[in-house]
Parts: sequence; structure tokens; C-alpha cells
Amino acid sequence: MKKLLRAILPGALCFNLAVLAQPGLPAGPHFGGAMDKLFGDNQSFSATLETQVGDGQSGPMIMSGKITFDSGKSRLEMDLTQAKGGQMPPDSAAQMKAMGMDRVVMIGRPDKKTAYLIFPGMQACVENPLPDSETTGADYKVETTELGKETVDGHPCVKNKVIVTSTNAAPQESTVWNATDLQNFPVKIQTTDQGRGMTLLFKDITNSKPDAGVFEPPSGYTKYDSMTAMMQAVLLKQMGGGMLPVGH
Repeated sequence: MKKLLRAILPGALCFNLAVLAQPGLPAGPHFGGAMDKLFGDNQSFSATLETQVGDGQSGPMIMSGKITFDSGKSRLEMDLTQAKGGQMPPDSAAQMKAMGMDRVVMIGRPDKKTAYLIFPGMQACVENPLPDSETTGADYKVETTELGKETVDGHPCVKNKVIVTSTNAAPQESTVWNATDLQNFPVKIQTTDQGRGMTLLFKDITNSKPDAGVFEPPSGYTKYDSMTAMMQAVLLKQMGGGMLPVGH
């Protein structure tokens, strides 16, 4: 029984962290639908992204990564061992690295109605359907109200309350800091996802069209149709004494 618990507990931990970070799922950044409208004319860019989720007793969970965006398509690369705060157990980083789940790439393809969750260390890819609210054409309406002017990370910004409404989704309200020296790029966004606060901070912003290939999942990876299916395969390997590739 102890061996079984040692196999299951690390897998359960990594599952929770991966779900937390996955675009389109609760408490994680997603860039389709209403979120897309917050970027205005800035529809092609790359940047360093810091995501702060929640504000519980242990403070927010903070995750950093590299975001690439092009007209609704998105790619977010993260090292989950660098996540801080929240309810992170002290040995979680070592567990994730040992299982090959430390690095994760999340690709959103509204044009294919699909989101990809990729683990290079496991050479595994999970494919999930995107909700209609992020793929179906909608008559979006954006209402912006200026709240004042502030400086964020050295950029002069106009602080706005932005409410995005559409025909197929609930209204989404956010507070957005648009940098006047970066073509009104939203360098900071505060919003909520299923009742949990989320703050996005963008740095090292490059407004250039990325190569289309960065939004394609890698070939040769084992594909799963859900995180549950992938985690079951991981646990079966562990229980059978198999070794997981670490991919480093």
C-alpha cells in the first residue's frame, strides 16, 4: 500500500498543477474569446508573462512563462518547478522533474477548436476541445471606462475598466493597464475566472508576427484525449516499475 501511495500522490500533485496552468480551464490564463478583445490592435506579439492566481492565506500562486500570440492563436511555455506561493508543497518541484512534467507547453488553436497541453519531458500531448465561446464567431461588444493613469513597470498607462459582452458567453469584466508608449498594449490585466482572481503581467514585449510553426504540436509525441488518460498511463508505468523519460 505504501508503494502505491508513493506512486499516486506525486501524479495527483502534478495533475493539479497542470490543470491550474492550462489555458481555457479554471484559474489559468486563456487568450481566446473575450480575453482576445483586451489586446485591441496588438494581435501579434511575444512576451514574458507572469501569472498570479488567487489570494488565499498562502498568497497567490505565481507562474512565469513565455507567451506567443497571433490573431487568436496562442502558445505559452512554462517551467512548473518555478511556480511559487499558493499551496505548493516543498518537494513538488523534484517530483514534477522526476516524472518529466516540469516543462509544459500550452497551445490554443481556436481555428481548430483544439487546445494542446504538451509535456516535452514525457514526449506526451493532451488534446482538448475548446469551448464554443472561444471558437465560435460572436458579435463582441467592448465597453471601456477610463479609471485613471498609472505607471506599470516603467510604462505610462491608462487604467481602464473593460467589459466584454457577446452573444454566446457571459460578460467578462477586467481592469486593464494600457501602455501609451507600447501602442496601448495591455501590460497588466486583472480579471476573475470562476470566482478566483487572476493578474497577468507582460514584460519584454515584441510586436512582431511569429512563425506559424510555433502553434503546431510536435510530431512523434504520444497523444492522449484527456489529462485523466495521460495520468492513468503515468501511474500504470510507475506501478509496473517502468521508468519515465525525463527529456533533459
